[in-house]
Parts: sequence; C-alpha cells; structure tokens
Amino acid sequence: MDVYARAAEGMELVGEALAPARDAVTFEVPAGHFFRIVSVNGPQVGDLNLWNAHDLSERFYTGKTRALHGTHLSTGDRMWSGFPFMRPMATITADSLDWYGFDEFGGSVHDVIGTRCDPYTAHLLSGGQYHNCCHSNLSRSLAAQTGQAPQAVEADVHDVLNVFMCTGFTHDTHQYFMKASPVRPGDFLEFFAEIDLLGALSACPGGDCSTEHSSDLAACHPLKVEIYRPVNDALASAGWSSPSASGYDRSHGL
Repeated sequence: MDVYARAAEGMELVGEALAPARDAVTFEVPAGHFFRIVSVNGPQVGDLNLWNAHDLSERFYTGKTRALHGTHLSTGDRMWSGFPFMRPMATITADSLDWYGFDEFGGSVHDVIGTRCDPYTAHLLSGGQYHNCCHSNLSRSLAAQTGQAPQAVEADVHDVLNVFMCTGFTHDTHQYFMKASPVRPGDFLEFFAEIDLLGALSACPGGDCSTEHSSDLAACHPLKVEIYRPVNDALASAGWSSPSASGYDRSHGL
C-alpha cells in the first residue's frame, strides 16, 4: 500500500460526477488514477458496478472478491474481475469509515453480500412497477453511456459493492440484515484504478437503509464521484503497470 499512499500525495482533482438521489451516473477512470465516492448532503448508501472500459464482459466479481477478502471491504482490499480475466480491477486505498469495524450485531460497512435492490424481486414480493431500484438505475445509466436500450444492457449490470451500507448476518438465523449507515457528509471510500475503468454508481432509494427500501419513502441524497490524477512519479518509480489477465490457458483439460 505504500506506493498508493505516495502516489496519492498532492493528487489533482480532474473530474467529478454526481449520482442524483434514486438515480445513477456512469464515470470513467483511467488506469493509474484514483477515484472517491463521497457523501455530500446526508446519510446515503450507493451501489457500485465496475467494468473494463474497453470490454464490458470483464466486470466486477463479488463472489470471488468475497472469497478472497471477506464479506465487507476496506483499505487494502481489491475488487476482482470474473473469469476468464481474474485480475484486480481496483484497490481500496482509503476508507473514512474504517473506524466502524464490526458492531455488536455483526454489522459492518461496504459489503459484497447483497446483490442490489431490483424491480423483479420488488414485484415478486409486493407487485407494482417500481423503476428506481438500483438495478434499474444502473441499467439506465449504462444504457445512456452505450447508446443502447436498458433491456439490451441490463445483463451487463452485476452484483455490486454496497458502498457505505451497514449489513451483516443475524446471530440466530444467519439471515442478511441491513441497518442505518453511519455515513455522514464528507465521508468517502477511495479506490485506485488498476485498469481503465467504466463505473456506474446508484444512489440507492433506501437512503441510509434504516427504514423503507425500493420505494420513494426514504430520505435520499446524491453521492459524488471524484476522479484524481497523481502528480508525482511514485507509480513509475515503483514500476507499477496494469495487471495482466489470468495466464490460465483456458483449455480446461481438452
């Protein structure tokens, strides 16, 4: 992590994007740059998708990330892509909520357990046609980015990093739970882009996820994405380069 810390010294803000409340935004981060997800107006959680900016078939793989790093991510953990690529897409370099740890209920922040709120499950459980679930938000934002219809790109939307979300498993039944996020304005989660990234961030309709979900009833706030360029030669001095995709030959024994 030392090379990331040195590279971040004096880094220059070069871009911003805002995910409106109950909506999403896409953003691009070149390899070797940093980006932050920042709480700006009030307690709010976000759902993050990452793709290779040049190939949407390479995307964030929550299951393998969870197997390698655990149920909740923080500084030093990496976000891995799926097969056949299997390489780090981003590394978490700073986390203003790292003080939270795990609470008495087993809850912590930034999970790779939950999938994302979606209109299909909402319809299954309660009927209706709610269009501002994170899955729909991410689908719309990716559609706008690619110039395609949401139905054409929603298969590229994948399980998320639940940024700022406080979750865990109950001690008695071991079921997934969520509770009010401790995030406050000014809190952030910072990443280093290991490859050229396309990201999409949804400001979840659940707000801080303390009450309602998949509705317009919870208090919601926007989330900001900040993109930073290193201004020193720390990466070059360390010989950093983007990781290669997996070297497995993909013959699968044949």
